[in-house]
Amino acid sequence: MSEDTGLQKLVRSEEEWKSCLTPEQYRVMRLKGTEPPFTGTYVDEKTPGIYRCAGCGLDLFDSEAKFDSGSGWPSFFQPAAEGRIEYRIDTSHGMFRTEVLCARCGSHLGHVFEDGPRPTGKRYCINSVCLTLEPRASR
Repeated sequence: MSEDTGLQKLVRSEEEWKSCLTPEQYRVMRLKGTEPPFTGTYVDEKTPGIYRCAGCGLDLFDSEAKFDSGSGWPSFFQPAAEGRIEYRIDTSHGMFRTEVLCARCGSHLGHVFEDGPRPTGKRYCINSVCLTLEPRASR
């Protein structure tokens, strides 16, 4: 389910990743972990802006696509643009899910499910530690 995004890939050694990410970010983004539900910084965040990959800075999600899914993780109904997310089948933990990764650096972000709101019907369930929020400038 991976797609060619046309983005310049960012390749780092595991030592480089360890030096530029916090231990929790490394555990989630590079070792495919998850943060406990309702503990992430952005679960209840309402600030307008762009959510970027904490590993490489790629724009991943716009706050206008964020919604309260009640799942305990920040949820979005679509990525910021086509080609920002890569998809992989994940059969870990006895489940069949679709993993989502940053298309530039390959970091694990979370999973996407087919139970989201209109217009896409998607729920991108993303770990807060994988994101940084750049607030939109006031007008």
